[in-house]
Order: sequence, then C-alpha cells, then structure tokens
Amino acid sequence: MPVDLSAIAKWPNVPACYDWLSLDRRGDWRLQGERVTHRGLIELMNRQYGSDESGRWFVQNGPQRVFVKLAYTPWVFRRAGEAFFSHTGQAAGDLKAVYLDDQGSILLDSELGIGLLDDRDLPGFLAECRPNDEAALLALMESGNGDIFWQELPLQAIATVDTEKRFKFESDPRP
Repeated sequence: MPVDLSAIAKWPNVPACYDWLSLDRRGDWRLQGERVTHRGLIELMNRQYGSDESGRWFVQNGPQRVFVKLAYTPWVFRRAGEAFFSHTGQAAGDLKAVYLDDQGSILLDSELGIGLLDDRDLPGFLAECRPNDEAALLALMESGNGDIFWQELPLQAIATVDTEKRFKFESDPRP
C-alpha cells in the first residue's frame, strides 16, 4: 500500500522531523527511545512507512515527514509458517538472497527489500540450514567461506558496515 502524501499538497512547507522516531532490531517503533505500544499509533506508522529516493525511511504524518533512525535495516522480518512478514505486516514476498553478517544476524533480501530476521526466529531458521554446523557458521562469518544453505539459497557473508551502501538506505537520516 503506498504512503498517503495528500496532505503535502495542502501544507507543502511543513519541515521534516529528525531524531524522534526509530525502529529497533525487533521491529518495534520507538518515540524518543520509548517503545510505542498504542495499537492505533502503531497501525498509522505501519501504513505510512516509506522511503524517499535517497534511501531515507520515514513515516508520513499528515504534511510532515518524520524520518526514522533504523537500528539496522529498513525491514524487520518475522516468520509465520513458511512465509516471512515485515514489522508492518506486509508479506516479504520471494527471497532473492540470504546473508549472515559478522555479528551473527540473518538478513533476508526479499521482494519487499532488505530486512533483518527477528532474533526470536533465528534458532529455527538456523536449524533448517545445511550443513547445520556451528563451526561452518563461524567460518562463514569470519572468512566469508562456507557452503551453507537455507532451502535452496546459499548463506552469503556480509559485513555489517557494508549493508547500508550495498542495499542503498540510510540508517540515520539527517537534514
């Protein structure tokens, strides 16, 4: 569902907001560091979450764009059966690639975009990898070498510091 930008036409000069809203590694919204728990506010933010042409993610709040500081990636994925869903409830779609970063996190490159697998789904995901071998996972994290697969997709090594540039997003947008 596209972000509703209709209020911008009526109030075009409302300044953008920075450093108020963030997305943590479990897909929870945080306002000034405090976890958002109000269901209606969460639903609004999920509906109005999008990105601009330079890879800065935001929540469109009427005429105001509230930029989001990302703990890691723009999407956080949870598993439901055989499918993955984002923190906003959108289906991830088909997976194009699976990455293991140097911190032991799994990143999923999906039709929706790049996202971090919620750490609560990590044990089950890793249990499905072949070979299911801790030494092989450590070797992949350290050297980038290893033959580990999740379903038919090979786990590829990626450095945490390279993720933003490779997937063209900004984790800490600035004016």
